[in-house]
Amino acid sequence: MRRRLIIVGLAVIAAAAGLAWWYSSHNGSSDELTLYGNVDLRQAALAFDNSQRIAEVLVEEGDHVEKGQVLAKLDTGRLAPQVAEAEATVAAQRAVVERLHNGSRPEEIAQARADLASAKADAVNAKKQYERKKTLVAKSYASQQDADTALAAMEVADAKVEVAQKALDLAIAGPRVEEVAEAEAQLRGDEAQLALLKQQLADAVLKAPSNGIIRSRLMEAGEMATPQSPVYSLALTDPKWVRAYVSETDLAKVHPGMAAFVQVDGLPDKKFEGWVGFISPVAEFTPKTVQTEELRTSLVYEVRVFVKDPDDQLRLGMPATVLLPLGADAPKPHTGEEPAISSDAPAPSEAAAAASPTGTQ
Repeated sequence: MRRRLIIVGLAVIAAAAGLAWWYSSHNGSSDELTLYGNVDLRQAALAFDNSQRIAEVLVEEGDHVEKGQVLAKLDTGRLAPQVAEAEATVAAQRAVVERLHNGSRPEEIAQARADLASAKADAVNAKKQYERKKTLVAKSYASQQDADTALAAMEVADAKVEVAQKALDLAIAGPRVEEVAEAEAQLRGDEAQLALLKQQLADAVLKAPSNGIIRSRLMEAGEMATPQSPVYSLALTDPKWVRAYVSETDLAKVHPGMAAFVQVDGLPDKKFEGWVGFISPVAEFTPKTVQTEELRTSLVYEVRVFVKDPDDQLRLGMPATVLLPLGADAPKPHTGEEPAISSDAPAPSEAAAAASPTGTQ
């Protein structure tokens, strides 16, 4: 009987120790708050802006790519000649505008003066011929028809003088303001067309918008690309965060910018530094995929803890444990010297709209 009591007592002690371990492991110490969640990151569907046949697909699934790296190219066999033609049109029209701005050359003005002087000399000669014919008619040495012909020649010579004078005036005055404005407007139109074609030529090269990993290669060389058909699915490596949930009773202990540590099962000895970047203002029921020490019917608040992962060890959907130090010895939260929300991580106001792995909240 005594032996049985000893065995029962040891069993009770073991059960109590196990319960104490479970409670401590799930609730943490009083100076530390433990949350559970999954690693999350953003994804981008990359497509061409043009509708054309794909010429090259340069990267494979799983490749690490950097911002600005060329991922794929379209066939530009038809677009390149259009750009060359537009460049020639712009060059010709620019020469027209320059010529109008410069006005008449000194040689052109000198030529107009010479034409005027020649016309005046012809007019003087024609007038003398007419006066001579008129004197001969009065003495009956010439017919009236000869006098009329000389008169007409004199009038033609006078008209040519007037034409030459107007030509000289135009050469000196230069082109009209309206002509210059028309030529400049035509040049702007040609330049806009050239810019459009050059942009289309640039859009024939698909570049990575940021650092990331190629998750899916969706199209191959020879296929017809459209703006609605993604060529790649890119998983962005920065920022990364853990989507966790905090109960209402612990909500007051958490604030944006608060320092945090993240652990994952695959790397039990490593702690990733992070910070609280977003706390949901709306309560919700705990998702089925998240385990907390509270009942699943309890209302919780979503918390996004952004993580520093320079070695790219965290993967999408990886279960993670978040440790939030609460005591006096807790790491210093992010301040103005090192913002809690960096340029690569969304601000708290933007984080509410951050996409989930499937592109939805």
